[in-house]
Amino acid sequence: MPGLLAKERIIAPPAYNRWLVPLASVAIHLCIGSVYAWSIYNPSLTRVFGVVTSAADDWSLSQVVWVFTVAIVFLGLAAAFGGRWLERVGPRMVGVVAALCWGGGYLVGAAGILTHQLWLLYLGYGVIGGCGLGLGYVSPVSTLIRWFPDRRGMAAGLAIMGFGGGAMIGTPMKEAFIRLFYRAPEYLGAVSEVDPVTEAGRRFAEIGGQLREVVVVGANEVRDMTLPGPEGVYLVGTGASGVAQTFLVLGLIYLAVMLLAAFSYRLPAPGWQPKGWQEPAPAARSRLITSRNVELDQALRTPQFYQLWIVLCLNVTAGIGVLGVARTMITEIFGTTLPEIVDAAFAATYVVMISAFNMVGRFIWASASDYIGRRNTYLIFFLLGIVLYLSVPYSAQQVSASPAVIWLVYFYAATMIIFTMYGGGFATIPAYIADIFGTRYVGGIHGRILTAWSTAGVLGPLAITSLRQHSVNQAIAELAGVVDPEAFRARFGAPLEQLDLLVAQNSVNIARLMEIAPAGTADPTSGLYNSTMYLMAGLLAIALVANALMRPVASRHYLVES
Repeated sequence: MPGLLAKERIIAPPAYNRWLVPLASVAIHLCIGSVYAWSIYNPSLTRVFGVVTSAADDWSLSQVVWVFTVAIVFLGLAAAFGGRWLERVGPRMVGVVAALCWGGGYLVGAAGILTHQLWLLYLGYGVIGGCGLGLGYVSPVSTLIRWFPDRRGMAAGLAIMGFGGGAMIGTPMKEAFIRLFYRAPEYLGAVSEVDPVTEAGRRFAEIGGQLREVVVVGANEVRDMTLPGPEGVYLVGTGASGVAQTFLVLGLIYLAVMLLAAFSYRLPAPGWQPKGWQEPAPAARSRLITSRNVELDQALRTPQFYQLWIVLCLNVTAGIGVLGVARTMITEIFGTTLPEIVDAAFAATYVVMISAFNMVGRFIWASASDYIGRRNTYLIFFLLGIVLYLSVPYSAQQVSASPAVIWLVYFYAATMIIFTMYGGGFATIPAYIADIFGTRYVGGIHGRILTAWSTAGVLGPLAITSLRQHSVNQAIAELAGVVDPEAFRARFGAPLEQLDLLVAQNSVNIARLMEIAPAGTADPTSGLYNSTMYLMAGLLAIALVANALMRPVASRHYLVES
């Protein structure tokens, strides 16, 4: 097996068509790129016991979003290790290990969901799967840049394009499998028929002389069900959310596809160049594009390495937090004001469109950077990104004050453009690295710089979940101050003084409080993400400065060629 996977076994013959090489890289990246559709899992993972809504013992949104975060952290760490390893063993070996980790991580995650052991989900999808993400991500990048020295930006875009499109294919697959394996819990009847009681913040109903835990679904929550059902009382622990079985099936599919793609990798022979192409003379190149090479460890001693790290980190931080909660975010901002449009199907389609624009942006922006330059490309990302992030709170404020489809259109357009630049940032960074440090060690340097992705994978979700939870707590407190205490007691079976306990046990949320709020009370749900968007705009301003200060590497850092 080591011989079969060896770097020497995949050297392409002289007449090999280089345009066949991107197919394997796109296939692997389509598989691992499904990580961007993580938000599709969020509703089902937070309803493993309750199924139609969250029960007291179900995982919270913050807990499951952090699984996505751990996967991104280990993506960056594995890429940092895998970049140097890739230079030694070649892309086939790295691709096979990536397939085993990504597919196997899904299988371990499925076991964690079935046993409701959160640590197993973190270990499987987060740690093992995250290592598969990192190794699969770096395996084709330096290979394609060597095959396309005449079109570095386009080559990087081809290598990474599939990662952005993974969610476009993964989202409908995940939705279909979750619905296939979904089983509704036992329906006990309307609230007036069952008359549930509240103990220690949990809801119970008497069944066969015993108190059994139940969840109560109100009119405002029916639209969030996986499959539509009546409002009322459901028995906890019956039915199935379908997410564990989905993990199992997808793990096997991804394993098979990635193994096939890994065995399709080919490398150019030493000294190979495209027919008729010659390295441009120094006078014909931008001063930020070098024909010399900086060794991996030496690159770490240059300020340019850390400038590129900051540029990538802050660009990713601004987008990745939104990616982790995309489905939840659009539902919360527009689901209450435009419920006839923004339902579960619309939210799932939104995730698909994010993936489509993410993928297209990777190819278009990276290819454009061959003509306008890498630094100018990032300049556009940051200036335009600041304006677009600031437009999201404005759209949310306007749709809350005056529900109209135009504000949804503005929001949709702004976020789609944001995600073209998010994907474009990933696709352009390998060519930026090759321009600054040369092509010889681009795989290793790229892997080290991808640790910025790990950092962003923590900062982005941490920012969006923390700021959102603060906004949720503030909104619940404000609503509790205007509701009638007697109406509260009748709705939740407990006095208003037990609000904190009821919130902690998932018995009270904004949607349920709005059902008993006085007429004319503004629903605060659409503004839950405003503070997050302001923070993201600020981060892009810092990245703008780091990119503007980029200069060529000092001559003392270059290798002395024999």
